[in-house]
Amino acid sequence: MATQEVQVNETLVHLKTESETLKSKLEEERAKLHDVELHQVAEKVEGLGQFVMKTRRTLKGHGNKVLCMDWCKDKRRIVSSSQDGKVIVWDAFTTNKEHAVTMPCTWVMACAYAPSGCAVACGGLDNKCSVYPLSLDKNENLAAKKKSVAMHTNYLSACSFTNSDMQILTSSGDGTCALWDVESGQLLQSFHGHAADVLCLDLAPSETGNTFVSGGCDKKANVWDMRSGQCIQSFETHESDINSVRYYPSGDAFASGSDDATCRLYDLRADREVAIYSKESIIFGVSSVDFSLSGRLLFAGYNDYTINVWDVLKGTRVSILFGHENRVSTLRVSPDGTSFCTGSWDHTLRV
Repeated sequence: MATQEVQVNETLVHLKTESETLKSKLEEERAKLHDVELHQVAEKVEGLGQFVMKTRRTLKGHGNKVLCMDWCKDKRRIVSSSQDGKVIVWDAFTTNKEHAVTMPCTWVMACAYAPSGCAVACGGLDNKCSVYPLSLDKNENLAAKKKSVAMHTNYLSACSFTNSDMQILTSSGDGTCALWDVESGQLLQSFHGHAADVLCLDLAPSETGNTFVSGGCDKKANVWDMRSGQCIQSFETHESDINSVRYYPSGDAFASGSDDATCRLYDLRADREVAIYSKESIIFGVSSVDFSLSGRLLFAGYNDYTINVWDVLKGTRVSILFGHENRVSTLRVSPDGTSFCTGSWDHTLRV
């Protein structure tokens, strides 16, 4: 019996060393292809001037930290979720609240608007993802129409509808991502590959987009194929948890933001990291990232209450926005690219 155990241990050690050598070989191969940095390629591109952006609207109404928000496709409405257990649908022009749902749990960490604008999905520490259909009737009880779609074995960290209202993608603290059918609540595909909590996900922007990217506490960003459930690419260059991932508008690259106080850009075709957005003066983690519509700007929300705006090509900071009185937890650019909204632990959202 003892000899068997020794053998098993030896095999494990052997396999571990083998995987490490293979990893280093892969890194070497990647390095051979690595000929030039992004900012060197972009030297001839004109720099961007300093930006002046003002807070146009402040949305107040949450009784606690705002944790997540999403824009509706109509470019006007916003859904936000908070630690007070409330999910609120706002009109960003008038700052009116159109719907409010109280969840059975606090810490509603994830919310998403359906592509049609007729429903919102949300979830958090209840380990579930619930879908609420929205109607024009103000007096209707939304909670009565709630559908529980996804069930995880740990908290829900992010959710997103695919290109239709019929399917929803979730990521969870149990280390998995999953694709669900909204009508039946059936699990269509699950994605295993993270060694720790999955904190964020983003769908590829194309119409036929069958891939998505996820980031987690294991410092990895993984790209998945939704049809097969396989992890196609994996990037591990961050030094801490990845809090946010977002595809470049063309779908050929994605950015990530991490607790190591950096944002990084990964090119999927070159299969490697191509840029790091950081400054020595920035020591706080990044909670949320998003691209401008053109992809030239990267907006990043930080735990030191600021939003930094980076020039994606040059790797330089073009603007810094103040206004929130606590850490910025979520940030999204509107579908038409004219504005962006941030949510913060100071209980407010700003547009």
